[in-house]
Amino acid sequence: MSIPRLKSYLSIIATVLVLGQAVTAQAVELPDFTQLVEQASPAVVNISTTQKLPDRKVSQQMPDLEGLPPMLREFFERGMPPQSRSPRDRQREATSLGSGFIISPDGYILTNNHVIADADEILVRLADRSEMKAKLIGTDPRSDVALLKIEGKDLPVLKLGKSQDLKAGQWVVAIGSPFGFDHTVTQGIVSAVGRSLPNENYVPFIQTDVPINPGNSGGPLFNLNGEVVGINSQIYTRSGGFMGVSFAIPIDVAMDVSNQLKSGGKVSRGWLGVVIQEVSKDLAESFGLDKPAGALVAQIQDDGPAAKGGLQVGDVILSMNGQPIVMSADLPHLVGALKAGAKADLEVIRDGKRKNVELVVGAIPEEGKELDSMPKSSVERSSNRLGVSVVELTDEQKKSNDLKGGVVIKEVQDGPAAMIGLQPGDVITHLNNQAIGSTKEFADIAKALPKNRSVSMRVLRQGRASFITFKLAE
Repeated sequence: MSIPRLKSYLSIIATVLVLGQAVTAQAVELPDFTQLVEQASPAVVNISTTQKLPDRKVSQQMPDLEGLPPMLREFFERGMPPQSRSPRDRQREATSLGSGFIISPDGYILTNNHVIADADEILVRLADRSEMKAKLIGTDPRSDVALLKIEGKDLPVLKLGKSQDLKAGQWVVAIGSPFGFDHTVTQGIVSAVGRSLPNENYVPFIQTDVPINPGNSGGPLFNLNGEVVGINSQIYTRSGGFMGVSFAIPIDVAMDVSNQLKSGGKVSRGWLGVVIQEVSKDLAESFGLDKPAGALVAQIQDDGPAAKGGLQVGDVILSMNGQPIVMSADLPHLVGALKAGAKADLEVIRDGKRKNVELVVGAIPEEGKELDSMPKSSVERSSNRLGVSVVELTDEQKKSNDLKGGVVIKEVQDGPAAMIGLQPGDVITHLNNQAIGSTKEFADIAKALPKNRSVSMRVLRQGRASFITFKLAE
């Protein structure tokens, strides 16, 4: 064999050896969860609940035995199912199953609100299989957190981490009771942080690909240091089982809720009194923004903190107390973390210029107030280039909906209005970033609208306001 060929073979062998060492090194670097599980499992509990339900009445399906001779009545009753003889006294029981974990040696336990909701009895099973009844200290449906208490001392507890330090790609581990299988361990990575879910405005969820199934709810989510960083809460599924997308409540949020429930029995959250929406590319263009970002104020609650602080409809909130608002969902997370009376320094875009608005955060009301829907007017005005016929608002309509101006759509014809989904009864309050006080103003603004450029319109439908965009062709 020639020397050049020998050198080539040696080079190939060396490359294979290096690759083999690299693969071996990667295999060694995969995390080992055994120690984490051994240390954490004793503080993870199984939670079962019982709810008493009134039984379905079946007496209407039974024959009327009144008036029969005693011997015949006794004969018929013997042939009836036992439960049908006294339907008023019977009760059924509904049960549910979930997980939780101990956060203090004297027996405080965190779990999900939906695990224990409407329960008449809550039973906690510890790692040593002992069972005891739990007392409900408090719940917070908005964050889906519940605090329980069992009698005990020197109980095993879990270490708490900081969910704010989590980053996408980090390893995480879940321990819970999916389908009733106690202390089941699953692992995955953080898929994203700060996720917002429909109807869950105050929790910046941790998204993971950790296998979570029914029964895992309320169980802990760990980082590799064995610290709890979240409470497993929800899954996205079309089949009822795990599909690769699960969500956990950040432990920072859960502990704040827990401390408030423990001290006062309820949770206080900050509130601005605004309805916001996402800033799309077209909206950003219509408001003069360089890129889509921030939270667009579509509606302001009368006499709420935002109204008192000088915030205006059409403002785009870019930051609060120095923290940027990248997506509109970032704002509720930040506001909700504040207490009533705290100050909020908002940086907004108004009329294409940056402006600072300082206001005092209020307390979120128990039940939100909604504006009344707009009744239709009977006085019709001429159509315009948008393809709508509009009428004036009456004084009663303005007062009942807290409006200073606007026009009501009487009829939608073929044209841009129909294409963007406008409907009769919708109220238009702003067009091309200009407030509308009358049908004449609306017609004048509509006539001067630019072509082939995004134009914004604020529409109120059934009390809910939002900005939409459209373009007029040449």
